Amino acid sequence: MKSVGIIGGGLAGLTAAVSLSERGYKVKLFHLNGSNSERIQAGISLPITSGDSLHLHAMDTMRVGLYINDEDAVWATLSKSTEAYDFLKRIGVRFELVELEAGHSRPRVFSIRNETGLHVMNALREKVEELGVEMLERMAIGLIIEEGKCYGIIDEKGESHFFNHTIIASGGYTGLYKRTAGYPGNTGMILGDYIGKGGIASNLEFVQFHPTGYITSKGKIMLISEAVRGSGAKLVNEEGERFVNELAPRDVVSLAVYRQEREGHSVFLDARNINDFEARFPSIYSYLTNDGIDPLKDLIPITPIAHYSIGGAMVDVYYSTNIKGLYAIGEAADSGFHGANRLASNSSLECIVSGLEVARTLSRKEGVDLSNARPESLKTISSSSFIERVREVMWDSVGLERDSKELINALNFFRNKELPQQIRGLGLGISSCAMLRQESRGAHFRRDYPYIDERYRHRSLYKDGICYIDPFSYYVKAQE
Repeated sequence: MKSVGIIGGGLAGLTAAVSLSERGYKVKLFHLNGSNSERIQAGISLPITSGDSLHLHAMDTMRVGLYINDEDAVWATLSKSTEAYDFLKRIGVRFELVELEAGHSRPRVFSIRNETGLHVMNALREKVEELGVEMLERMAIGLIIEEGKCYGIIDEKGESHFFNHTIIASGGYTGLYKRTAGYPGNTGMILGDYIGKGGIASNLEFVQFHPTGYITSKGKIMLISEAVRGSGAKLVNEEGERFVNELAPRDVVSLAVYRQEREGHSVFLDARNINDFEARFPSIYSYLTNDGIDPLKDLIPITPIAHYSIGGAMVDVYYSTNIKGLYAIGEAADSGFHGANRLASNSSLECIVSGLEVARTLSRKEGVDLSNARPESLKTISSSSFIERVREVMWDSVGLERDSKELINALNFFRNKELPQQIRGLGLGISSCAMLRQESRGAHFRRDYPYIDERYRHRSLYKDGICYIDPFSYYVKAQE
């Protein structure tokens, strides 16, 4: 029986675990603490309603992605929407609403009381338990890679675990930023280790910021779903002035909010016209009212927050990396589906599709021969000594707006060899690719190049400390 190790117990990881277990694989899943999947509010984008089409959804995806999307990845993902819906229905998920979100030309976001992630994850966990998938409550901190082959996983206790196939489903790297409503442990450690051992990453410079983060009186960062704006809420400053189309793509709205704040304005979400707010958005209503904000009477103070890592391990449409025996799915991967900016709720669809598709991919692969596998050691990292400084640097220098001076500061910071190699490698990759892309496109905005340059209408690649943008012959060395 072929063995599979999965890093991450979020939406993509659990979907893969279910699909692989049903195919007869011996699956071990590494997961500790939380993930962003439980925090999915609005839902899952599915172009399956009357009046919608794959073509319309694909055009929306590529328009929001500023046309550096991989068209094969767009069509390969969206064409499996019906399969994703049927899978969710089979495990007991029942949607209640179809919402409109920013960037979509049609209502196509399937939702459950704006707590979609919680309900889907509960259904997946029940199915995983029913199938007897082995769940190991340990953090994976590295990969066992030798001569271009992946033999398994190193856990937080330094133990080596060997598998014929290994899947990265560890999420993104928004935990590297000071402000995020996501799981703070998503610092991209596994991605950084993959990069350091010969893995190719792509589009690392594209980090999406959500425009409507809410900071509670106790400093906790929460997210106010885009579906609230889709239901009619407006963005205004303290003078009551609207300053942006609320349903424009996230990069446009986030940058508009950020600029209002930079000019000294306070920014609010005005949802007072949504009379059924409590019924439609119960979790949001609960934490707002518990914090003294009544959305039926009060303006809601908001601020942009790091929300989604578009870049990741570069994969093909079958979710294979350039390392034999190693695959990546969900937010940890970049197939080119999202391009320069993610269309709202496309990521949750991608998680389901990639989890199902990678199981089919493994059924066609032999996997690595474990007779040559050898234990590998990797130093356990205590994040307390450096992570807060990393978050400050990323927020200030590789945030919503970047320029060459700030990016040089970030590169110099990440060249410090006292930083853990995983964080160092990933930070250098993000910063050097942001430096190389001398334009503003989607979720990447340069103050010193505030325009789209069609020469850069390509994804960036990062390997062995060098970022380049095909087909350019020049590049940026991260470790000069």
